[in-house]
Amino acid sequence: MNNKLFNFCILWACLGFYPSFALSESIPGGVAIIAVNDETRPQVFYEDKKVMVIGNPGAWQAVVGINLNAKPGLHQILIKSSQANKSLQFTVIEKQYKTQHINIKNKRKVNPNKLDMERINREKKLIETVKSNWRNIELDSLDLILPVQGRYSSPFGLRRFFNQQARKPHGGIDIAAAEGTPIKAATAGIITNTGNYFFNGNTVFIDHGQGMITMYCHMNNIEVSEGEKINKGDIIGSVGQTGRVTGPHLHWSVILNQTTVNPEFFMSSVDTETEH
Repeated sequence: MNNKLFNFCILWACLGFYPSFALSESIPGGVAIIAVNDETRPQVFYEDKKVMVIGNPGAWQAVVGINLNAKPGLHQILIKSSQANKSLQFTVIEKQYKTQHINIKNKRKVNPNKLDMERINREKKLIETVKSNWRNIELDSLDLILPVQGRYSSPFGLRRFFNQQARKPHGGIDIAAAEGTPIKAATAGIITNTGNYFFNGNTVFIDHGQGMITMYCHMNNIEVSEGEKINKGDIIGSVGQTGRVTGPHLHWSVILNQTTVNPEFFMSSVDTETEH
């Protein structure tokens, strides 16, 4: 274990957390852990969005999700507490992600028509609302399990081109698996949304508290309902190929303060093979 990992493990253990992922990295799509040494639990904001705060009085930690489009350089969080308001700066380091070219046979999934765009815009507003959900709860652990075992067909952060047209960076992990393979909840939470979306296909959102949300897309079937409480490892549905896909797989995203971050920052282990 390197010194950075060891020191971070010690930090989390002192805070009462025991995740074995134990790494943060201030890169686009990464997670910044920032000490906030207030006696009372503060409210923390990054780019006007509320940020997860964990720990104990005098040793609070802000867990900040960094957007994939974040520019390298100085960034800041705003801290509101009973003592005073203040800001703290942190540095985002440049990260170069690989490029991926994908050929989609259904041309409407690349260049939607007018009716498709009306649907997409409605769904975008709904998804943004779901991603902004916040529950003030204490979190016992931030350690997530891989929802399905399989090959990483598309890692996080890829700069994507569909039919030679540039699109948004890949805000999740694609895990290739046989259609019908059970999908597990990455950790305990509440089902906040299920539905069929133009790009995402059959999709489930799980709220884990303090702005941490996981999203599961392209599912074959959904076996949970909105408002349902679930435990870590519960089956929520199965792998499919609904929405914009080239084959059966699970697209899995982790969301912090309304932005997607690399799920691997929260995984104790990864038993999979990445496609290069």
